[in-house]
Amino acid sequence: MQARGILVRLIGGESYWSYGLAALQQLAKDRGIALAVLPADGRDDIRLDAYSTLPVSTLRRLKVLCDTGGPVAAQAAIAQLALASGLYAGPVTGEMNVPEMGFYDPVRGVIAPPPGEGKPFALVTFYRSYLTAADTGPVDALIAALREKGFHAYGAFVTSLKAAGVADWLRAHLAQNPPAAIVNATAFSAMGDDGTTPFDAAQCPVFQVALSSARREDWAESLRGMSPGDLAMHVVLPEVDGRLFAGVVSFKSAARRDPDLQFSHLAHRPDEERMEAVIARVAAWRKLAGTPVAEKRLAIVLSNYPGRPHQIAHAVGLDALASVEALVTDLAEAGFDVASVHALGEMLLKQNLTWSVADYRAALARLPQILQDDLAQAWGAPDNDPNCRDGAFHFAAIPCGRSIIAVQPERGDATTRDADYHDLARTPRHGYVAFYLWLRAQGIDAVVHMGAHGTLEWLPGKSVALSSACWPEALTGDLPVIYPFIVNDPGEAAQAKRRLGAVTIGHLPPALEQSAVPEGLRRLERLLDEYATADGLDPARRQRLIAAIRDEARAAGLEDDLGIDASAAPAEAIPRIDRFVCDLKESQFGDGLHVFGRGACGTEERDALRAALAGRCVAPGPSGSPYRGRQDVLPTGRNLFAVDPRAVPTPSAHAQGIKLAEELLRRHLQDHGDWPKGLVVDLWGSATMRTAGEEFAMALHLAGLAPRWDHASGRVTGYDIVAPAELGRPRIDVTLRVSGLFRDVFAGLAQLFEAASEALASREEEGEENPYRQRASRVFAPRPGQYGVGLSAIPDAFTSETRDAAGEAWLSASSWAFSADGAIKPDRAGIEQRLASADAFVHAQDLPETDLLLAADYAAHEAGITAAAAHLGASGPSLYHLDTTRPDAPHARTLTEEISRVVRARAVNPAWISGMMRHGFRGAAEISATLEHMAAFAHLAGAVPPHLFDLYYDATLGDADVRAFLARENPAALAAMETCFTRLHEASLWRTRRNSIAAALKEAS
Repeated sequence: MQARGILVRLIGGESYWSYGLAALQQLAKDRGIALAVLPADGRDDIRLDAYSTLPVSTLRRLKVLCDTGGPVAAQAAIAQLALASGLYAGPVTGEMNVPEMGFYDPVRGVIAPPPGEGKPFALVTFYRSYLTAADTGPVDALIAALREKGFHAYGAFVTSLKAAGVADWLRAHLAQNPPAAIVNATAFSAMGDDGTTPFDAAQCPVFQVALSSARREDWAESLRGMSPGDLAMHVVLPEVDGRLFAGVVSFKSAARRDPDLQFSHLAHRPDEERMEAVIARVAAWRKLAGTPVAEKRLAIVLSNYPGRPHQIAHAVGLDALASVEALVTDLAEAGFDVASVHALGEMLLKQNLTWSVADYRAALARLPQILQDDLAQAWGAPDNDPNCRDGAFHFAAIPCGRSIIAVQPERGDATTRDADYHDLARTPRHGYVAFYLWLRAQGIDAVVHMGAHGTLEWLPGKSVALSSACWPEALTGDLPVIYPFIVNDPGEAAQAKRRLGAVTIGHLPPALEQSAVPEGLRRLERLLDEYATADGLDPARRQRLIAAIRDEARAAGLEDDLGIDASAAPAEAIPRIDRFVCDLKESQFGDGLHVFGRGACGTEERDALRAALAGRCVAPGPSGSPYRGRQDVLPTGRNLFAVDPRAVPTPSAHAQGIKLAEELLRRHLQDHGDWPKGLVVDLWGSATMRTAGEEFAMALHLAGLAPRWDHASGRVTGYDIVAPAELGRPRIDVTLRVSGLFRDVFAGLAQLFEAASEALASREEEGEENPYRQRASRVFAPRPGQYGVGLSAIPDAFTSETRDAAGEAWLSASSWAFSADGAIKPDRAGIEQRLASADAFVHAQDLPETDLLLAADYAAHEAGITAAAAHLGASGPSLYHLDTTRPDAPHARTLTEEISRVVRARAVNPAWISGMMRHGFRGAAEISATLEHMAAFAHLAGAVPPHLFDLYYDATLGDADVRAFLARENPAALAAMETCFTRLHEASLWRTRRNSIAAALKEAS
């Protein structure tokens, strides 16, 4: 049979289904079908009229009936469509009106505002369209489950939370009937142009639930957990309003097929297990709100990454130890039963709390069997765990009144530190599992994880919309998680929000301090100044200055750092030396570490944490760097949100991406006299969020591509191909190596790049100059469920074997390829071929407040590729670090040049060291970490000249005051630095020319 009439209701407008609309329109014209395309979001959209084949007057009548909804109106709409299709339809009678907004009870339907019943109110908000389509199964189940938990629960339906009149109506109701909980089942953000939402009158958290468009079996098998569309609508955009994602509550499935209509009703079916988990989380936050302050029990958890005693309590940009000490003081003043703590780092290294293995086994038995089996297979018996002694687990933890302060245990094998340890798909060991089950057994009301970031949010399981068999949910259960997080790290914060249901409270990065030319280069600076004034006035003097400048730069190791050959002409050498010295003067670095709740924005941070601990909502705020022009992130102390991945890159990011591409090509031409033949671009998810896709836009422009947008919605809908004549250069053969977070959040961009590469492959008119004619995968990522590149923060031995293992780890963690249809599959041969043909690599850094020696990830990514090339027997690509911290003046540097800049501007700067010395244990840990990261670059890529290690030794262990500070505040950090310097020397990665240093090393060993 052939349809005589088709009615389509489209949410989101033409751009959501442009291809489908065009195909359907053509079908209707070819077969004489009456086609009505209507907007389904309550708003008029005249652009859809053009796709229809019916008169506008008929379309308007159909829209009114469909918007009205309900069974009678639906029957009338069918009758209207039948008439328009040339079929007979009799008159339809009955009440057609369903209010635009109203209250709802699963049994009584539309109701008047419900009176109070002496129980805490719980409101479930949902779309009116669910009611009119008789698709309220998940809503009914939510209301019933909340009532079972003791709430006076009811529904509120709306056409849209942004529809006219809804905000005022809902605000008035919430003001008169303050809810204890709101569960929202609508999608998107409800933020109005004035920056407010309809829920702002309520003080309670708003829990966002997802009604998945997938089947349950598809979700169960998926590591992503949600399609990109569902992720954006039900998770990412609601975060803009500050909602807490509580999980998925239903899946789409079809009812039994009607034999007469040949139709199966596809509807949202509630999932009992997921519903129970969501309601438990809502109830736990309610319990936190209702518990008297003096009776609240908290677990304040500090990270253990990277698993070394001198590095405990690591947090990006934060002195987590001082922050906890300050927090405990604030809590005591607010009436919490806590005891003040001092010298916290030393206490946590020496003191333990225990839990019997018998109690652990009993708690473990309540976890899903599949997790118990995985744990036993991966780690054997609990008694074999390193944290288990004398029949009990020992945790680095201390009591603090009714609360506990603890260090998150090691999640893997700290002794071998092989690639499996950093494979975040690996099952956590018994001691780690026991720690969280122990916390729950203590009756903890909430977990405060101090600082970015721990390992809990990176455990195995789905990326979002977790199940009971996902480790993050299995360990935290329904516990409220409150997570002070550096404001410039949206990607990592998103993991905590989406996988733990955490409130991520943004905090400031350390304040920036202006660098200066180091003392050892002051004479060079004066010579350059003299040269600038002598230029053109005294040729003989100018020549003498050129010789003096080059001699001075050579003696300081600068010509080696900059890759300036001895035979280089002055016209090349002098400007590059001068540019480097200017870079040093313009560089900035963090002055010490931030202490949460102190300094600028301290009041806002404290207030936000108190609100969260009181079970109240925390106002939302964007994430980004305040030092890169993002003043909208201030004040901190707000619940962080990220960006809509469908709107990346933005037009402004694309314009900046073109600038970055041109700067990179300029530098490569300067160094090699030619365009790069094969370029690997390293893309991170957090940076893509912060910059709205500048680095991805750079990659597009290098390939001769440009994004295409739907300007009404701002979403990227495709790509355009730029002709070589318009580019003014050949296309660059680009390979993207994307992070695990990028893979999860920006899968659409990976798919777009692959689709564009396929399109370029078919452009025969460009001939052999088009590198894309050789079809190959060009976007590579870690396998689903894995993050990072599998490298240790620093190997325990600097040997050819450990370097080879690091290369293998990089390849293994980069060997899954995207295809143009969005699928991702193993392709080890593909990444090997792309790396073997690459002659350049680039990583872009956008944050002014960090650098490549402040975190282990930089060496793993930027130097790991060299180890990978060596593992394949290749020479390896030229390594570039693209400094985008000043958008108006991006600067591409070689890796060695960038390391030299950071060492001289920050690492050996007495002001930086002094700032770290203000932070005791954690400051000493940061001084040690910089050396460890230098060592990793030296070992994996040979990118650190010996004189830079000389400089760092002089500034740290060679300085009596600094050495005394290390010995006093963190003796383990001092020992680690002495060992590291010695191992570098023994491995010939550092051959000092200083007799005093050599003697000190010999004595230390």
